[in-house]
Order: sequence, then C-alpha cells, then structure tokens
Amino acid sequence: MQPYRGIDLLNIEAQLTDEERQARDAVRAFVEAEALPAVIPCFREGTFPAALIPRMGELGIFGAHLEGYGCAGVGPVAYGLIMQELERADSGFRSFASVQSSLAMTAIHSFGTEEQRERYLPDMAAGRLLGAFGLTEADHGSDAGAMETRARTSSGGYVLDGGKMWITNAGVAGVIVVWAKLDGAVRGFLVDASLPGVRTEDIRNKLSMRMSVTSALFLDGVEVGGDALLPGTRGLGSALECLNAARYSIAWGVCGAAGDCLHTAIEYTKEREQFGRPLASFQLVQQKLADMATALSKAQLLALQLGRLKAAGALHWSHVSMAKQGNTRAALEIARTSRDLLGAAGITDDLPPMRHAMNLETVHTYEGTEHMHQLILGRHLTGLNAIS
Repeated sequence: MQPYRGIDLLNIEAQLTDEERQARDAVRAFVEAEALPAVIPCFREGTFPAALIPRMGELGIFGAHLEGYGCAGVGPVAYGLIMQELERADSGFRSFASVQSSLAMTAIHSFGTEEQRERYLPDMAAGRLLGAFGLTEADHGSDAGAMETRARTSSGGYVLDGGKMWITNAGVAGVIVVWAKLDGAVRGFLVDASLPGVRTEDIRNKLSMRMSVTSALFLDGVEVGGDALLPGTRGLGSALECLNAARYSIAWGVCGAAGDCLHTAIEYTKEREQFGRPLASFQLVQQKLADMATALSKAQLLALQLGRLKAAGALHWSHVSMAKQGNTRAALEIARTSRDLLGAAGITDDLPPMRHAMNLETVHTYEGTEHMHQLILGRHLTGLNAIS
C-alpha cells in the first residue's frame, strides 16, 4: 500500500498556518517511526508503550495547548492536528495525551494556584509526572452531579472517601484530579496516587481501547493537605469545562482514525482483484468510498471551524457537543464500512479498520454519549431542557 499522507479532498491544508503544519508534521513523523510499530503488539497485550512517554514529552505533546510552565503553547488548530495524528495510530495514544493534557493539566492550569501550577505542570509537560481525571463513578456516568465521592475537612486539610470507575491513566498516574462533594458542592482535589488509602484496579477484560490504561479508583479515608484543593473549582461546571476541552480533542482525533481507515480501504480495494478486476472498479465499492470521503471531509471541516472559533474566543459548548457526537459517529461508520470492504482480511489486526472500529465504539460513548450530546444541542436549539 502507498504510505499515508493524509486525506484532504477539500484542500484544508491551504488554510493551515506554518505553525499548524509544523506541529502536525512533527507528530506525524513520530507516529510513523515510533508509535505505529508499537500499536499491534501493545493492542494484543493490552498495554501502553510506556517507553514512548518521554519522547511524547520531548515533542511537546502534553499540554501543548497551554501557555507557560514548559508547555508548547500552540494554537487550538495545531493542538487538534496533534490529536488527529495520534489517533491515526490508535485511540489509545490520543486518549492518553488528551487525559494528561485536556483534563488533568487543564484542571490545574485553569483552577489551581500559581504554586500548584509550578509544582505539577512542568513535570507533566515533560511526561515525568502522569495525571488522571477522576469524575465518573460506577453508578453515575452521565449523571455526574449525583456522585457519591465525598470530601470532609480535617485538622490537616481534607479526607476523601469514595470510588471512581473507567478512569483513564489512573493505574499509571502520579497525581489524580479527584472530583468530590465538599459540603454539598463539587470541588476538585489533587490526590497523590501513592497516598495511603488510594488504590487502583486496572480493567483487563476490555475488547476496546486495549492500549489505554483504564482503571477503577478507590479512596478510603485518604488524607490530603489543604493545598490539595483546586480553589478555582466551583461546582460541576468546572469539571465540565475540562471535559469540553477533551471533547474538542476527540472531535479532531477521530478524523485521524477515520482517515487511516479510508486510506486502507482505498489502497486495499485498488490492489485486491475479484472477477478479473480490482475491487475499486466496482460501482458499489466506489459508492462506499465516495460516501466515506464525503463524511470525513465534513468532519474535518467541522473540527477546523471549532478550532478557529476557539482561537477567537467564540467557541460555545453546543459547538463542542455537535462535533463530538457528529464526528465520532461519522468515524465509527467509516471504520465499519472500511472493515466491510476488506472482507475476511478486515477481521485480522494486520489491517487497522476493525481495531479502529472497536476503539471508536468507546470513543463514541465516553465523555458524553451520543444521546447526551444530542440533548445538550437540543436544549440550545429550543431553550427546553429534556434531560431533567
């Protein structure tokens, strides 16, 4: 097959700045030379290639969208392009970087004290310190406001009790942003993962996102100092602000997975012959390729427009919900159709569409299900809240 050079039928490339292209190209080179060779063995084993974490730090991937504290400070579109390239390799790469950057580091950068920023962010940007974001609970997914994790004041600071579920990076994190109710209000706390009473249990039986470290988190009388509270957090909205940053990265990332699937389908059907001619010469195959290319182009344009709005300070939460659910749905359908075009070869891990499809089943669900984002968008359109 021809090497991947991106699928850009609408010449989006012409709308990118030099900085944006440079950021993308640097990560694309990393993906080709270092990330992709690790994907198949790590996906099979259900592990993340920890040896690549320092390299990702060197490239400025972690917290790339943040200013100062050792972060690259690139613009929203450049950050999105980085996420797109990472997810072309595997959703596990993008998820790892997104949780580190858009969730954990963003929470500290947005809601922490200057002392907290100086203490944590430089090491996190370099990949020396890994972070996680503990919001979801086993019984409270979409209804995060009903969380049961509690914090209470103590003579030395605070004591946390509760449990979190489906927490990406928790099993390898050194610091976890834990969301808990303190006197009835949701607040964020920085919890050292090595403290007594903190325990994680990795979820091993996943059929999707196998490269991603996903864990249950247990907090049993965990004592933290007064400086563990993120003082800028004010209710569940603070956590949702971080989630919107992560959802933005998802809207870009899934374009990478979809592009990889479509590229594979095009190349395979041009080479594979049946009835004496290439599969790509058949009308029904070309129809599927054309539909996938159209869907991918729409997703790419939507992601780009979000980036431009974000840079202008005009990005609204409804825009993010539209892109998160719309782009992940499009990417999942592209992955499924690409797998179909590969026939029996498509069910092996020699070719990426089925792996991407399995990953995208999760990506389409986490950080807000399709239904939740449709209801968020519906509320914006009508002014009526259908959730409660």
